[in-house]
Amino acid sequence: MHIFNRVAELSSFTQAADTLGLPKASVSTAVQQLEAQLGTRLLHRTTRRVQLTQDGQAFYERCKDLLADVDELQTMFHQQGTQALRGRVRIDMSTSMARHAVIPRLPELLAQHPLLELEISSTERRVDLVREGFDCVLRSGAVGDTSLVARPLGAMRMVNCASPAYLQQRGLPQGPADVAAHHLVHYTNTLGAKPDAFEYLDAAGALVSVPMPGAVTVNNAEAYVAACIAGLGIIQVPCVGVREVLRSGLLVELLPQHVAPPMPLTLVYANRRNLSQRVRVVMDWLAQVVDDYLHAI
Repeated sequence: MHIFNRVAELSSFTQAADTLGLPKASVSTAVQQLEAQLGTRLLHRTTRRVQLTQDGQAFYERCKDLLADVDELQTMFHQQGTQALRGRVRIDMSTSMARHAVIPRLPELLAQHPLLELEISSTERRVDLVREGFDCVLRSGAVGDTSLVARPLGAMRMVNCASPAYLQQRGLPQGPADVAAHHLVHYTNTLGAKPDAFEYLDAAGALVSVPMPGAVTVNNAEAYVAACIAGLGIIQVPCVGVREVLRSGLLVELLPQHVAPPMPLTLVYANRRNLSQRVRVVMDWLAQVVDDYLHAI
């Protein structure tokens, strides 16, 4: 696997042989034997280039993780607690969380562990953690899949927002009874799905939903806030995601006594008995980053 991995990284049998200190024929034979064992072709070979097949790409991705695990096992008894973490960690989170909370703090993590390789997916859709090969997912809202391990990280307070221009045109709603006459910017993970409603907790703590019209539906957190700033309607959003635009006056908070329930933040990962050290370290770091982000002034 190590030989195949080097060939895949360099897209060359010759360069792989040079870096490994092996004859090119030995490298080629090793890859052929691996393909025979697996029963599939891993590499397309031409006179000009070496390219991964579809099966080869899938096998290469798993190889990187497995080889990193082997390195970790080989060093676990040497300088325990201080050994260099190496290998890839794949994470998924919302676009907003990646932009505002996680990516600005990445330099400090990589300064401590320079051999780590982080792959960060930022999307609003619900990824399949196991099928898509993610080590962990930072998820907003309900977790859903009970087969996964869920580590609660906190909850985001919700606020209702609108732009000053929108409120000047349509007036400031004084209570839930007024919102039906207003527009809501609709948010959905899947376009074409049933539009959302204005939600709030009543005095008894029960969730109330008020259907509202809206001319615009988006499926991205950044677009959701941008549509509100543009005066297209009211939004209900985690406060941490709009702190700066509220301070700047681009948005105004309204109906503070009638807000949606706090949105939980959860770190989700597969139910593995033994997580690698690098994944544990990254998850602990993410938990601290999220806690700092939620409690920032």
